[in-house]
Amino acid sequence: MTGSARAGADPMAGGDEAARLIAARVRACPGVAGLSGGPFGTVATYLPGERLVGVSVDDGEVEIAVVATMDRPLPETADEVRRAVADLAGDRLVNVRIDDIVEGSWTTSS
Repeated sequence: MTGSARAGADPMAGGDEAARLIAARVRACPGVAGLSGGPFGTVATYLPGERLVGVSVDDGEVEIAVVATMDRPLPETADEVRRAVADLAGDRLVNVRIDDIVEGSWTTSS
């Protein structure tokens, strides 16, 4: 499941810090069990000494890949993720992709 939304002004031009904050907010969203790198691990931000899986930020868009729980409708989870990161995304397009669905509150180590 995918979706996108346009956010307002770009308050955080720094991609590294924005990616970390986005990941933290996404993990805290209801219906999100964790972040996902996608089938080939390509949804990631490469930081000094770290690979942040599940969030990719560039000048034009933010891509977020999640593992969702079954405790709420998937479109609601995707919308919640978009709202949670809108102020951090700035003018970037926000794409939310649900890569997997799990029962309960399983979480990834990412």
